[in-house]
Amino acid sequence: MAPSAISPAPLLETKGNEPTLPIISLAPLLDSNSLAIQSTAISLLSAFETSGFLYLTDSPIPAELLSRVYALSARFFARPLAEKDALAWTTPTANRGYSKQGHEKVSLGMSKDEVARDRSGAGEDQKESFEIGRHNDVDHPNQWPQGDDEFKGVMLDFFERCRQLHAVIMKGLAIALGLDSEFFGGYIKQGDNALRLLHYPSVPAGAFANGRVRAGLHSDYGSVTLLFQDSRGGLQVERQNGEFVDVAPIEGTIVLNAGDLLSRWSNGRIRSTRHRVVEPPLKMDGQDGYPPRYSIAYFCNPDSDKTIEALPGTYGGDKGPKKWESINSGEYLVQRLSATY
Repeated sequence: MAPSAISPAPLLETKGNEPTLPIISLAPLLDSNSLAIQSTAISLLSAFETSGFLYLTDSPIPAELLSRVYALSARFFARPLAEKDALAWTTPTANRGYSKQGHEKVSLGMSKDEVARDRSGAGEDQKESFEIGRHNDVDHPNQWPQGDDEFKGVMLDFFERCRQLHAVIMKGLAIALGLDSEFFGGYIKQGDNALRLLHYPSVPAGAFANGRVRAGLHSDYGSVTLLFQDSRGGLQVERQNGEFVDVAPIEGTIVLNAGDLLSRWSNGRIRSTRHRVVEPPLKMDGQDGYPPRYSIAYFCNPDSDKTIEALPGTYGGDKGPKKWESINSGEYLVQRLSATY
């Protein structure tokens, strides 16, 4: 079972008692015989075009496995700092290992100077993280806590199930975009994705003074992100009018959002929506402060050797020209990570 800090709690109210983002069932996309594949795929694309974020239901990932991932994540972050630092994140190219509070500053900045200005203005992010990549990358092996075979086995199982779900989602998007259903399959064969365990420690009531946040305003870099969040809340997304809305935890859902490279692929048709983690709406019962928040982000990326450019049919004529030059997936991810660490 997950520890008490991340165990089920009353769900946060959503705006007007209704979810602020679309809710889409994965069931038709998981059943090749479903008559609703086309309509579900179109709904998925529409959500990406309008909000860039949505909730997924009917996940094929077992709830018991997710609970184990949460519990093992909490156990890892409870280790002494020296043990965690022994597994320290090293380079943007590897993108594996432990990052203590203050090491990374997520930002909209594209360079170290731009991110440094965000650090000095808004302060450090109030989080720590642990990154896991594909297991068969001989040049950049994962780092694992010594003597914890359970941690390694569970995380690799979860990584693989998320990788398979990524393929299902990209197949749906291909159908909605009028492409061959396997179009994106050739771009995600290696599974150059990243599983990130996140811990936002408990903080006193004054921790969010002067604009401090748990994670700064940013967009994600790859194709899509699968986000599993506990019941604490704090995630916000930015609407096109600049208003921020809460992405309230809804039990049994995955939050799905589009990243920069998917937006480039679609020539801007799909939104890579900016988001942040701010002061949560729930305080600790009877205490003047905020409890820890745990989340699990699975960042889905095109393979690092692939070139990303606007898809046919997304530019020309009344659609306008290409908005971006073609770019190598791996190089773009390293550029963004180099600026934030």
